[in-house]
Amino acid sequence: MSVYKRGGIWWYRFRWNNEEIRESTKHTNKRVAEQMEAAHKTSLAKGEVGIREKVKVPTLKEFGAEFMRTIETQCAGKPGTVEFYRSRFNTLLASELGAKTLDAIDEGAIEKYRQSRAVSQSRRKRTLSPASVNRELATLRRALRLAYEWKMINRVPRIKLLRGEKNREFILPHSMEAVYFAALPSPLCDVAMVLVDTGLRLGELISLDWRQVKLEPAKGARFGYVTVLSGKAKSSKSRNVPLSGRAVEVLQRQGKKEEGLVFHRADGTPLEKSLMGQQQKRVRDLLKLPTDFVLHSLRHTFGTRLGEAGADAFTVMRLMGHSTVTVSQRYVHPSPEAVELAYERLTVLNMQRLRTNPGTVSEAEAEARQ
Repeated sequence: MSVYKRGGIWWYRFRWNNEEIRESTKHTNKRVAEQMEAAHKTSLAKGEVGIREKVKVPTLKEFGAEFMRTIETQCAGKPGTVEFYRSRFNTLLASELGAKTLDAIDEGAIEKYRQSRAVSQSRRKRTLSPASVNRELATLRRALRLAYEWKMINRVPRIKLLRGEKNREFILPHSMEAVYFAALPSPLCDVAMVLVDTGLRLGELISLDWRQVKLEPAKGARFGYVTVLSGKAKSSKSRNVPLSGRAVEVLQRQGKKEEGLVFHRADGTPLEKSLMGQQQKRVRDLLKLPTDFVLHSLRHTFGTRLGEAGADAFTVMRLMGHSTVTVSQRYVHPSPEAVELAYERLTVLNMQRLRTNPGTVSEAEAEARQ
């Protein structure tokens, strides 16, 4: 038997007459999957494969339970991500798309949904932002891609996102830090200081345990550090992030313990992202700062400052836990001075190598070429 698991669902794969047969069982039980594989092989042996009934394509609503089970399996340990997909998927199911079979959700049906949502209003009686609609469309795209992998549909329709989505690009100026931190309530003030000095995601920080914190530098190092054990991307996990002097002072104020949450409410329960977001909004409005200044902007501020300090994209990627170096490159903008300095170092290195390993080119010729 050659069954294997993908996203919580068992698949089987085998070769028949030099042709690979691969299908989803749509079941989470391994024993059932093995039985289905055996039945398929028997059907092929009897020559009955040509009369096998065509699998009924489910509606988006019928597919919903399997989709969410897969999301829960793939995003285990990330309740926020699971809830994100559940909320957006429920919105899709409440529309006309919910009753359509997956193969009937084509470009025309998607465009109709897109136009309808573009003029819809939120619970606060405001027109939905392009970002909100695009998150729903992205959820639909992930569901249809999964259905395609499971061979429920033979193609994934093209999904166009709405234009006009705004990126949050706010950078906290150094000159504004003192005023901003002074206006923040506790413990948000301490949280914000660590965020801007470490670039951690808010979820990574509020789930930080004292066992992940080393306030004293390791042997041969200059800074203490925190170890991030889980994150949004694979590269976010098990990474060490150095601590600035200010970050160390903030962490010391929390009362060092052997274990337990570093940041928590007075009763010991975890901090809530939504509550801190509301406090951030009140302070932002009080100081009349741009509306795109959210707590995640402090991570963006850290990355920008890293780039300004001369860090290369790979260093930014390692510290911030980005999924690819392409994401990190947005923070790196080499100045003319940095380019000149890099080239100067290259020429010095070349001359050192020529002196220690003389070749056919003389030093005079080498210097003339520089």
